[in-house]
Amino acid sequence: MKMIWSSKVCKWVLVLCSFLLVELVSAAIQDGPLVNGDFETPPTGGFSSDIGFSDGPTNIPSWKSNGTVELVESGEKQGGMILIVPQGSHAVRLGNDAEISQKLKVEKAELYSVTFSAARTCAQLEALNVSVPPASQTIDLQTLYSVQGWDSYAWAFEAQDEDVSIVFKNPGMEDDPACGPIIDDVAIKKLIVPDKTKGNAVVNGDFEEGPFMFRNESLGVLLPTNLDEDTSSLPGWIVESNRAVRYIDSYHYTVPEGKRAVELLSGKEGIISQMVETKPNKPYRLTFSLGHASDTCKQPLAVMAFAGDQAQNIHYTPNSNSTFQTANLNFTAKADRTRVAFYSIYYNTRSDDMSSLCGPVVDDVRVQQSWSNRVGLGWLVLMLGCTFQVLVFVSV
Repeated sequence: MKMIWSSKVCKWVLVLCSFLLVELVSAAIQDGPLVNGDFETPPTGGFSSDIGFSDGPTNIPSWKSNGTVELVESGEKQGGMILIVPQGSHAVRLGNDAEISQKLKVEKAELYSVTFSAARTCAQLEALNVSVPPASQTIDLQTLYSVQGWDSYAWAFEAQDEDVSIVFKNPGMEDDPACGPIIDDVAIKKLIVPDKTKGNAVVNGDFEEGPFMFRNESLGVLLPTNLDEDTSSLPGWIVESNRAVRYIDSYHYTVPEGKRAVELLSGKEGIISQMVETKPNKPYRLTFSLGHASDTCKQPLAVMAFAGDQAQNIHYTPNSNSTFQTANLNFTAKADRTRVAFYSIYYNTRSDDMSSLCGPVVDDVRVQQSWSNRVGLGWLVLMLGCTFQVLVFVSV
């Protein structure tokens, strides 16, 4: 009897373990770094600086490679140039038309953002294509936003299936096949488009929902050009210019409200905007926090704020007890959707290195219907009512 009971228990334990294993394998990927997303897992035979470039598949654990791909080490030299590894000791460099990819399990129809670090090597016109087919975007690496020689970027996609592949490809064709972008620190995050808060027409106006950010990286995350509001790493917002804006956190920067905000870069070349729902011919007020990120950005700092057909130049002039100020702009809606936008008036750099791009910080953006006219009408009705009662009382 005991043997039969023990056998049944073992059978159910095996069934349960099998079920849990299936669930574990089929579960969608969690927010955070990809498997070997930092390329620090040693390949078969260990790391070796003597391997160099290979035209055949390079052994990178958890990744599939195609073309001229190399694992590079921090401090490694190519000619007289030291190769830049964004974080840790190792990264991947892609030669002409080379690519690496990794299979992921995600939730179909959900929005995801991929964060990664990238640096260029030989050519100034280097670019990097990131894709989750059929979605794809080529990101220009020509502009160096940081004096450190590398930057973190974010790119978003909507999952068309549960099983997808994230692909990084060098679309360039340089004379030196060893030239090409360096990639490091790849992570992913499932994005949730926030609901509009009561009385505010702006979606994600506090910028709290955005791409994954590594706690040990102090450069923020660049949001490159993106004109599709439905697949944005910053839900609700688009970057409608040819330069990026910087998504920052409160761990490394001063943020007016909450833990996240946006730093505007490159003057008119870095614009964020959103189409908000409005009622035609109704008065509204745009309010937002304007601040300094405490990143030694040289002043003056100022933004150009747009709301419908209204625009206003607003300079950062806080009092001594605060690093931010509240600004506002009144406008009358002309349609059922109104464009709200911001860009930095000046082309600012940091005073400590005179090179890294920086700018004013925008946060806590709100668009609310202005009740001043209705309040005035209410007082008029109240006064007329009181006057009528007085006249009735006197006549009696």
